[in-house]
Amino acid sequence: MSEVLSGKTVAQAMLEEVKTRAEALSAKGTPPKLAIVRFGARPDDLYYEKGAKRTCAQVGVACDTTELAADVPEAEALRAIGALNDDPAVHGILILQPMPKHIDTAKVRYLLKPEKDVDGTSPINQAKVFEGDPTGYPPCTPTAVMEIIKHYGIELKGKKVVVLGRSMVVGKPASMLLLGEHATVTICHSRTKDLPAEARQADVLVAAIGKAKMVTADYVRPGAVVIDVGINVDEAGKLCGDVDYDSVAPVASQITPVPGGVGSVTTMVLAKHVVRAAEKVAASR
Repeated sequence: MSEVLSGKTVAQAMLEEVKTRAEALSAKGTPPKLAIVRFGARPDDLYYEKGAKRTCAQVGVACDTTELAADVPEAEALRAIGALNDDPAVHGILILQPMPKHIDTAKVRYLLKPEKDVDGTSPINQAKVFEGDPTGYPPCTPTAVMEIIKHYGIELKGKKVVVLGRSMVVGKPASMLLLGEHATVTICHSRTKDLPAEARQADVLVAAIGKAKMVTADYVRPGAVVIDVGINVDEAGKLCGDVDYDSVAPVASQITPVPGGVGSVTTMVLAKHVVRAAEKVAASR
């Protein structure tokens, strides 16, 4: 059976550093604060929001939610985000996605101030990820993947990594971060021919394709490391990943669980980004 890569263990290892930095900021008069923008009340949004608020409370980051109706007029949504942009007490803004279809996501991404965009959705932060510029904010989930890899000492240099998924939220930025560690990266997607065969080439397989239990044992080379980014609900109504854990765990050498894997680290990365944003504000005074 494979080694379980516990995200909770990684998050716990990060906690004290983030908490110490947040406390230092508060003591100097710049208490770090996150603003979450949520449209409607989708269960997965509520699940992530709950986790983010729990983590923020642990490390001393204030966190408020701006809840907008799922059918909120676009202009009203943009005004609400603009107000958070202009609020000096807010250091980070997280817009839960996907946004309603009637909202032009490009308008939101361009409106959001890069210095407050702690989940890497603005074009400037996205460009910095692709340039390898560490001054930006990469999306929290791909960063969490890298934190897990770093914590468990998984070697990337010269290794073959296959990323299943090409979204700007996970797949593409994760690929750039992995390239930055000198991995050889292949990005696969729904139109990749013989997807299981491509996946089996991987020393490290990152599953971020958004389909419950899609990755089965025939996708995994024996001894590979499997990082499951997916958050789905199975037919029994239970939380699960993109990986069929029961079939893959006996094949992989190391594997992240769902829940308790990447998601556990993602909210800690989010809090860390908010603290970093607040530190930049404090330093500029």
